[in-house]
Amino acid sequence: MFNSFIRRPVLSIVISLVVVFLGLLALMNLPVTQFPSISPPKVNITVEYPGANNELMVKSVIIPLEQSLNGIQGLKYMTSDAGNDGEGSIQLVFNLGTDPNIAAVNVQNRVSSAVNKLPPIVIREGVKITREEPNMLMYVNLYSDDKKADQKFLFNYADINILPELKRTDGVGFADIIGNRQYAMRIWLKPDRMMAYNISADEVMEALNEQSLEASPGRTGESSGKVSQSFEYVIKYPGRFTKEDEYKNIIVKANANGEFVRLKDIANIEFGSMMYDIYSTLNGKPSAAITIKQSYGSNASQVIKDVKTLMAELEKKDFPKGMHYEISYDVSRFLDASMEKVVHTLFEAFILVSIVVFIFLGDLRSTIIPTIAVPVSLIGAFAVMSAFGITLNLISLFALVMAIGVVVDDAIVVIEAVHAKMEEKNLSPVKATEEAMHEISGAIIAITLVMASVFIPIAFMSGPVGVFYRQFSITMVSSIILSGLVALTLTPALCAVILKNNHGKPKKPTPINRFLDKFNGVFNKGSQKYEGLLNRFITKKMITLPLLLIFCLGTFFLSNSIPAGFIPSEDQGMIYAIIQTPPGSTLERTNKIALDLQKHCEDIDGVESVSSLAGYEVLTEGTGSNTGTCLINLKNWSDRKHSATEIIEELEQKAKQIPGANIEFFQPPSIPGYGAAGGFELRLLDKAGSGDYHKMEEVSKQFVDELKKRPELGNAFTFYSASFPQYLMRVDNEIAEQKGVSVGKAMDNLSTLIGSNYETGFIRFDRPYKVIVQADPKYTALPQDLLKLYTKNDKDQMVPYSDFMHLEKVYGLSEITRHNLYNSSEVSGNPAEGYSSGEAINAIKEVAEKTLPRGYDIDWAGISKDEVSRGNEAIYIFLVCLGFVYLILSAQYESFVLPLPIILSLPIGICGAFLSLKLFGLENNIYAQIAMIMLIGLLGKNAVLIVEFAVHRRAAGVPIYKAGIEAASLRFRPILMTSFAFIAGLIPLAIATGPGAVGNRTIGTAAAGGMLIGTIFGLLIIPGLYYIFGTISDKLRMAEHESENPLTEEIDNNAPIL
Repeated sequence: MFNSFIRRPVLSIVISLVVVFLGLLALMNLPVTQFPSISPPKVNITVEYPGANNELMVKSVIIPLEQSLNGIQGLKYMTSDAGNDGEGSIQLVFNLGTDPNIAAVNVQNRVSSAVNKLPPIVIREGVKITREEPNMLMYVNLYSDDKKADQKFLFNYADINILPELKRTDGVGFADIIGNRQYAMRIWLKPDRMMAYNISADEVMEALNEQSLEASPGRTGESSGKVSQSFEYVIKYPGRFTKEDEYKNIIVKANANGEFVRLKDIANIEFGSMMYDIYSTLNGKPSAAITIKQSYGSNASQVIKDVKTLMAELEKKDFPKGMHYEISYDVSRFLDASMEKVVHTLFEAFILVSIVVFIFLGDLRSTIIPTIAVPVSLIGAFAVMSAFGITLNLISLFALVMAIGVVVDDAIVVIEAVHAKMEEKNLSPVKATEEAMHEISGAIIAITLVMASVFIPIAFMSGPVGVFYRQFSITMVSSIILSGLVALTLTPALCAVILKNNHGKPKKPTPINRFLDKFNGVFNKGSQKYEGLLNRFITKKMITLPLLLIFCLGTFFLSNSIPAGFIPSEDQGMIYAIIQTPPGSTLERTNKIALDLQKHCEDIDGVESVSSLAGYEVLTEGTGSNTGTCLINLKNWSDRKHSATEIIEELEQKAKQIPGANIEFFQPPSIPGYGAAGGFELRLLDKAGSGDYHKMEEVSKQFVDELKKRPELGNAFTFYSASFPQYLMRVDNEIAEQKGVSVGKAMDNLSTLIGSNYETGFIRFDRPYKVIVQADPKYTALPQDLLKLYTKNDKDQMVPYSDFMHLEKVYGLSEITRHNLYNSSEVSGNPAEGYSSGEAINAIKEVAEKTLPRGYDIDWAGISKDEVSRGNEAIYIFLVCLGFVYLILSAQYESFVLPLPIILSLPIGICGAFLSLKLFGLENNIYAQIAMIMLIGLLGKNAVLIVEFAVHRRAAGVPIYKAGIEAASLRFRPILMTSFAFIAGLIPLAIATGPGAVGNRTIGTAAAGGMLIGTIFGLLIIPGLYYIFGTISDKLRMAEHESENPLTEEIDNNAPIL
């Protein structure tokens, strides 16, 4: 059947070149990402309610929206938070696989139905709905050496000149500057002057609206069809005021005598900032922090490259003198470094495999063939990856590294068979290849089908883990099928062209030949001893079955004793620090702590730069005057001695020297877009709906204290506090009524004076800016100052607030967080050193069950949510894979019994993988599970090589035990050769260091250890199992005309299948 390929080598080579060409074309366009996109789609809703506190925001805005949104199609969970700065947000997290665009439309429809329930000022500000781009790419800090360039200038320079360019960059899904320092016309009212002139805040707002406005008068001389005009003129009006002087001269009050009160008489006017909510610094200098996120399906490396090129170009051409930028966080650092590591591993594995093949085959010509065949299969796989929408990421690259060991097997099987024929019958390479292919093409098809059948079912798994397995599976299957194609076309053609029959001819006495002769001598002695061992044990069931039982029990006990995890946290070259100052602290105080932390960080070896954001908290992306974040950028992995974990330990010691703040350190999440931090993330819920924030604080602190006692948890913390000082206004309605004061108007007036208000806006620098009216800060520095302010009554008189109002001191929350309609407290932390995330999650569940009072419960968020819902998925995956392999083999051998030796030999390798993980202190995570699925295929292939030949010998009339011995002895060399080639390919992964080392070591150690133990013990147990089940199979023949030969042999020999 395949002789035409041997006789026509050019045809075989052309087929392979076409495969390579298609693969290279696809490779050029494959997106590069760190991981497959498994972070769930998110839709954010942001609302503004100027002057509102968090409780008002929750009652009047958040709850009506939540009720409307609850139960939306595909919703996984919903979180919301409301601050005391008049800003609130709701984040809806959808199930993986939900179309983010459809999700956003559904949210928009639900919000539209609830808008009429919201306060008018919120509707005027607008309910903003955005589809969140979860993949954080970079933090870029803009700073200047010029001391005059303050934060306001830097923010607005970035907003006007840099942000539009970044947003237009292909692949950038989101770009924004942290904070709200946009320019605004600030009108700082002087309440004492207003009292003297008998002017209220409402009158100021009215004057602004009436005098700073847009008008469209029209045209004169316009054609009317009656009288023809000489000229037509457009009439224009200057429009809204844009300069400070124009606002200063607005007339607020006038009388008949021609006297005016202008705005400058009762207020200070400046072109300032919209809000003064965040202090951003880089290495002690003011800065503007730009965050950039990646759009769906774009190439992360390319986007970052484009952004860096753009920023370098802007700095060179447009930046003012002294202005520079620094990239504080860049996903591509870890991405490129870990990718480069895996690509290096790919080449190292390739070289090591070639060396092993050379030692076993003892012939340079024979070694050249696999080195040509392997790249064809690997490069061709890129074309299939592109067709299935698979990105070039760590998982698909791991698949290619492991595929080397599988792909080289097919080539080795062919070369080994050709050499055997040349030695046995002294045939020419062409004749030997034809005869060998006639015998083994069936085995190659069987191996290809078995290997593919291992990986195909896992491609249909759902959820985040399913995405990982799908990427690995399709990459592996495409390599395997292409490898089978190459082994049937290119490899035999190359064997016929390249190989020479040197068997029996004397070799030159070179050192390499002497080494190879010695190696072959030792190997042949080993092979004879192996055959002798089989002769003694193959028929003894009482050795085979107990030995198999030991491995099965070992697998069970080891799997339960090894810590389970999802994705290990890696050193990404970045550390976050969250700063929490005491309740009621000002932004300036928090900024001072952040600057102190910056100075302490500069002394630590391995830290490259530190940027801080006082007033911004990266965990919830919320704001508050007593919270801050530091982004600590570490030096390159090769330039520092300590890992990120060790640097965190040092930072924790330094942080103890900073009084008056609680500082927590953590690394970015292991998967971009899955929460803000690594470790675990959960919410403590008040399901009783009591609304008692003080009880929640008490329960939350007790819960965290209990968590800290558990050895599995390295740290656990919550920033939930109901101790923020607040004042409650009590209005005496009777007195207000007596004095002719409308409480509603009095509150609106107060909202303008203290909370700030804006009625109008203007365009400047081609940007829309607000006009914000507020009392000068010196008039509202203390709570008691509020009582000294005035409002107008119905008789046009100024009435002090102290006449009808008093203040009560109370304590409340800085920020209210909710989760799935319940008030919640956010708890975060990390597993302790030596413990996995799975063990940490189990510990938290135990603590929650034992300590939480009635009416309180926990729910998970971020990556923890998926890890908890996964359950014991690994077992089901293995059962599905084993079942699929069993069915394929049953069809091939026309027997439900003969595949059992192959299936039952697999626990040996799995036990070896678990043992390796245990010995090296690694966890059973997604990498380990991928390695074990790999082992099912590889060890199954080894067993197929033995059973396939044994069935062939049995069909020729050889007794069962002899067929088993002959098959095992004949396949002993190729099995060891392919297994050691695979193990050699994994050595670079198993000893990896630097970026991505934990994942590399896990997958390398599990696969290499499992392969070593599975091969050594499998060679002893498989022939024994074949003897047991072969005997049973002979007795259980299902039909008289049942075929003796495997299905693949019949196809190969062109015999009828039935």
